[in-house]
Amino acid sequence: MKKILTFGEIMMRLQPPEYKRFSDAKDFELYFGGAEANAAVSLAGFGTDAVFFTKLPENALADACVRDLKSRGVNVDFILRGGDRMGIYFCEKGVSQRPSRIIYDRKGASINTLFEGDIDVARLLDGVEWFHFSGITPALSDTVLFTLKKILFEAKKRGITVSCDLNFRKNLWSVERARAVMTELVSLSDVLISNEEECKSVFGLEAEGADITGGTLDAGGYARLAGTLCDIFKNLKIVAFTLRGSRSADVNDWSGILVADGKCYRSKEYTIRVVDRIGGGDSFSAGLIYSVLYRKDFQYAVDFAVAASCLKHSVAGDFNSATVSEVEELMSGDGSGRIKR
Repeated sequence: MKKILTFGEIMMRLQPPEYKRFSDAKDFELYFGGAEANAAVSLAGFGTDAVFFTKLPENALADACVRDLKSRGVNVDFILRGGDRMGIYFCEKGVSQRPSRIIYDRKGASINTLFEGDIDVARLLDGVEWFHFSGITPALSDTVLFTLKKILFEAKKRGITVSCDLNFRKNLWSVERARAVMTELVSLSDVLISNEEECKSVFGLEAEGADITGGTLDAGGYARLAGTLCDIFKNLKIVAFTLRGSRSADVNDWSGILVADGKCYRSKEYTIRVVDRIGGGDSFSAGLIYSVLYRKDFQYAVDFAVAASCLKHSVAGDFNSATVSEVEELMSGDGSGRIKR
């Protein structure tokens, strides 16, 4: 069983039921989620030894979070406990032409109390073949960034494959700070995953022929952008993009491209009715990691990643519960949604 490590923050997600507005909500549904935790859940569901590393407080809510992860097959042995609280985010689900809205309440979260002596990096990385993080993690605090760098430097010494999902959150840090930090971190990565907006936000690089708000995406433009990134970051072996054409908040066109060895691989495009789009990019990352780690060819890898994330859009909450067989069934062309008896 392949061992994969992810590191980042996991939060509580509070959401009004159905499509209620914040202003009308009388109660909230509770989910747990965060970019790297979401990826770990998907990877565990694909049959890997997925280890999630974070820090959570000693309270009943954090206990419930750990139980949830463990019940989904995630290795929680390295989750540290301490600090005062879990971060929270509130989600108002969009529908039709009304977009989803997010409010964050994550200041003072336990993960920001990580210190140099808290972890034994050699033990954490023992047996690990792949390490995954996102751009959200280094934006949280200087202490988290220091811990991430410590893991990255040791991972590179050990020849562990490193993937970075560029995830840019403007409420966490400035473009200037993101550009400086992520330039260094991407230079330590083997695989870069991004979407239509993030390369422009972080590196000032834009795909030709893309009109994100208008729903126009040119795959050729993203293939050229991937080539530019490989020219800048000579260490990158794979660059992958998710491509989302938003017809409305709940009807999207979804596909992806992967560039490796100077060749571009394009997935098929799915038109999806969105039940929940949060975690879609993380399930793409997990599908890509699984496929490459298990030595599948690059066309399979982008097809699997896109199909896995397509299925995630049909699942409420941050976590994807799709299995390898379900993903491969969709890849094979069965997207009818007919009942299975």
